[in-house]
Amino acid sequence: MTLSTEELLRLTVSALMSRTGERQGDLAQGLGQAQAQVSRKQSGRQHWSLDDVDRLAAHYRIGVLDLLAGPTHAVQVLSSAPGAQDVLPLAVPPPQTAARAASVPRSEALGGPCVLCGERATDAVEGMWQHLTSEECADALEASLTGYPEEHDQEEDHAPTGPGEPAAHPSDELHPGGPQPPHSEGEFAAADPTPVPGGPELPAEEPELAPAPAAPAAAPIAAAAPIAAPVAAPSGRAPGYASATLVGQINGRVRDVLETVQGDMEAAQAALIKTAIPDVMALFEKSRVGGRYAHSKFPATDEILRKKSQKSADQIWEGRPKWRNSAAFDLVKRGEQIEVTALDMNAAYLAAFKCWLPIGKLVEDTSGVHDPKRSGVYLLTPPAWEHDDLPNPLGNRKEPGPVWVPDSMVRTLLDCAKWGLCEAPEIHRAMLSGATEVLLEKLRRALAEARATAIAENDEIATEYVKSMYSKFVSTVGESSANTELRRPDWMHIIRSKAFTNLWRKAYKAREAGLTVIQMSGTDELHVAGDWRPVFPEGRELSQVKAKKIYTLGGSQ
Repeated sequence: MTLSTEELLRLTVSALMSRTGERQGDLAQGLGQAQAQVSRKQSGRQHWSLDDVDRLAAHYRIGVLDLLAGPTHAVQVLSSAPGAQDVLPLAVPPPQTAARAASVPRSEALGGPCVLCGERATDAVEGMWQHLTSEECADALEASLTGYPEEHDQEEDHAPTGPGEPAAHPSDELHPGGPQPPHSEGEFAAADPTPVPGGPELPAEEPELAPAPAAPAAAPIAAAAPIAAPVAAPSGRAPGYASATLVGQINGRVRDVLETVQGDMEAAQAALIKTAIPDVMALFEKSRVGGRYAHSKFPATDEILRKKSQKSADQIWEGRPKWRNSAAFDLVKRGEQIEVTALDMNAAYLAAFKCWLPIGKLVEDTSGVHDPKRSGVYLLTPPAWEHDDLPNPLGNRKEPGPVWVPDSMVRTLLDCAKWGLCEAPEIHRAMLSGATEVLLEKLRRALAEARATAIAENDEIATEYVKSMYSKFVSTVGESSANTELRRPDWMHIIRSKAFTNLWRKAYKAREAGLTVIQMSGTDELHVAGDWRPVFPEGRELSQVKAKKIYTLGGSQ
């Protein structure tokens, strides 16, 4: 059997990975690529390019010609190279299965040539991946030609794709959606990690991270294309894709625009806001490098998620809050006065990035059960709500009967049932996919850090730029002609609904702490009566709130 150069390269990569104990995720990080890309290249669905060969050679610290000379030679060079033991810890290769071995012809002798690649066992080094039998070569070759299973990644180790659902690939056919009016870009309420004194513990929003060490100046974000992955450094270690790298891109973009417009602040802000959509999409793509899953970018859209016309809505109810405490206003009508503080929620769209988003295309589920490791949209009959002093999480919906709601709303209603506020919703049908809560986590952290730095430095341009990026990300990932990189209306609804339910959870927390909830006004205001400072931390971080104004009901406002 004669192998092509690329087939031999795949086999060599398999041998080097086995020798060094690497997983596909490790190699992908070292090459500055996504794990799905490496999987496709090793399975033959995508070609290893000449640039890839250079990256592979740099990663393993061997020459390009050594890499292309066959697996045994490459492993020998790797093992004998100075400092080879520092590349990665060695690992013992897994035993081959009898079934696979039985299907592959054996060499006539231990020292004979491998019938698949021609390498001789006598060329191998004891203790490393080697051709003791043809089965072992066949095992690696089969893996390299058919693809490895997706590797475990600590970043998303709690995000299965669901029963019978294959991992999605970004090769889904692109069908950009038609134009639509942009959604409101106002900010929504963030979740609060502070527990309610004496009340049930609420799911905590992760606090904003401390600023990371300053990253080196980076190239500006491309206005219309994702940021290119950098070539791996000669050390063989992966480049960083944590928040510091992305923050460096954000800050570099602001500096470059200011330099272009020669310090004209107004022109710089206008230019940055104009490119906010391609800039944030480029950041998102870079944040996914090395991620566990390749999400579907343009999956087929179910009828319930399609707008019937350009100006109409689809069938999903997000739960936008609009509520006033009628009992409190009745007291005012009877002559009482109530001092009220209007609390303003910080960057609530951004806080809502921490939600369970579906990875692949949505498929129908009629089990009537909510699986916490899956996400999408649900058709349910809402439970009765009998609390006059607390708004219904569903918002001001008046129409009775079943309604389609995003996963964020279902999780909140199930929490309400757990806390004894109502019965559990009756789920009739759902459109679901395997999900993860951290799909946007790296992007969220980077934007939160850039925002915190801009606020601390009183940098209004950077503050507005970051705000524009995260708000437009949500408002255009549905069906918008302004964003041709992604079409996920399910993501848009889930994130927006998470922002609304975060605001509701703030109201519930206030009520459990003994405050009187007066109203939830607009999309980011919670009006309360009582001493709110022991309940909510004050400040401008994601988990904090600001006092927007203080007024007296029954008096002059």
